[in-house]
Parts: sequence; structure tokens; C-alpha cells
Amino acid sequence: MKSTNTRQILSQAISLGMVVSLALMTWKGLICITGSESPVVVVLSGSMEPGFQRGDILFLYMNKDPIRTGQIVVFNDGRDIPIVHRVIEVHERQDNKEVDILTKGDDNEDNDRMLYASNHDWLQQKYIMGRAIGFLAYVGWFTIIMTEKPIIKYILVGSLGLLVITSKE
Repeated sequence: MKSTNTRQILSQAISLGMVVSLALMTWKGLICITGSESPVVVVLSGSMEPGFQRGDILFLYMNKDPIRTGQIVVFNDGRDIPIVHRVIEVHERQDNKEVDILTKGDDNEDNDRMLYASNHDWLQQKYIMGRAIGFLAYVGWFTIIMTEKPIIKYILVGSLGLLVITSKE
């Protein structure tokens, strides 16, 4: 009887490990396919309204094509949270063929110069995480709610853990 119980617990642990491994492999696969270190991001503020609403999920892609005015980019120059904004100006440097860009949220009055690291006037291309190629409206609210109300996250994770432990199959 103890052997059966031990086998059941091991089987559940292996199943959980397989689910976690599949999720990680899917994420790493998306990183390889899209060329972006974060192929999916959630819009966390209203700065891009009406184009994107808070809670929309953006799908990112990064390639060698030049960044152009009007594109939606996600950048992170050392902050905890990446920023989703539109390119409003591109400055091409002659020295090494790289570009610097200026961004702005659609709903913001001013450009993002005050957001850039060390108050730089331009955002360097190396800080661009990806360009938006598609979105799902409002699907990211689940992430926002779990971030803003951690108790909900703990209840959900605890409930799922309890379900795994108590399931017979």
C-alpha cells in the first residue's frame, strides 16, 4: 500500500515536471523563432491608448531590418519593466550604421527623453527588445491582476498545488 502511494506521488511529480519543462521549452522556442529576448509582453499602462489598451498582449519580433518611424517597439534600458511606445523619429549615425531612435506613447504629450537611461536624448538600438507584430486584446489582464494583487496569485498557485497533490490520476 505504501509502495502504491509513493508511486502515485512520484507520477504526479513527474507529470508536473513535464508540464513545467514543456512551458519552458515553448518559451525558449519562441525566443529562438522571434529573435526577441521576450517574445510576448503585456501592456501595463494606458500610454499607448487608443492603439493598445492596458492588458493587451503584444507579440514581438526582432530582425535586422531597420527600425522605422511609426513602428511600435518595446525597449528596456535597465528598468524593471519594459516600455511599449511608438517610434517618432529615427536618427541614423554615419559612424557604424546603427540608428538611435526617439519614442513616445500615443497618449503621452511629450516624447520619452526623460525615460531614457542617464537622460540621453536618443534611445540606442541595443535596448530594443522587439517590434510589435500582433496583439490579443485584454488577455493580459490576468497577469496584471496577479501582479497588482499578489494574494490572488498565492491562492491560485496554492489551489493548483492542492489539486495536484489530491488528484488520484
